[in-house]
Amino acid sequence: QRPEPEVHGTFAGEPMYTVLPPDAIPAIRAPEFLSGAEARGQMSADEDVMGLLLGKTARAYSLWQLDSHEIVNDEIAGMPFAVTW
Repeated sequence: QRPEPEVHGTFAGEPMYTVLPPDAIPAIRAPEFLSGAEARGQMSADEDVMGLLLGKTARAYSLWQLDSHEIVNDEIAGMPFAVTW
């Protein structure tokens, strides 16, 4: 049987619980990308993505993957950033 989650305070009168321990959901630390033509062969045309355009570089992060990982650590032209969901 699972232990009861620990209450860490309240918000608007409701208890706040720790559901997952820190780092329980791994970030994507080295994302791999496909060309548009390659992606068309693996993704549906109506698949939701989070898009980013920085200068002339465009990236699309699949929301079904972000549902599982929630964070992607990425870099464009030496500028690190995090995509969060």
